[in-house]
Amino acid sequence: MTDTLPDLPADPADGLAAVVALRRLADRLEDAGVERALADGWTWEQMSEALGVTRQAVHKKHAKRLAGSGLAATRRKR
Repeated sequence: MTDTLPDLPADPADGLAAVVALRRLADRLEDAGVERALADGWTWEQMSEALGVTRQAVHKKHAKRLAGSGLAATRRKR
């Protein structure tokens, strides 16, 4: 199977604006998913596996933002 790109916009600025919009949407979806996972009792390690990154990367990206909610205090299960 060959991956093909969709037709690109005639103006590169339109294509790049779409990339920015998709990145922002992806960030919002990740933020909401991490909040939900923490509320459901997931560990940082479980989230890292689901996201395909290290536990440290997930924690670094989200813990400070979530500190006020009390969710970021979730500890790893041993």
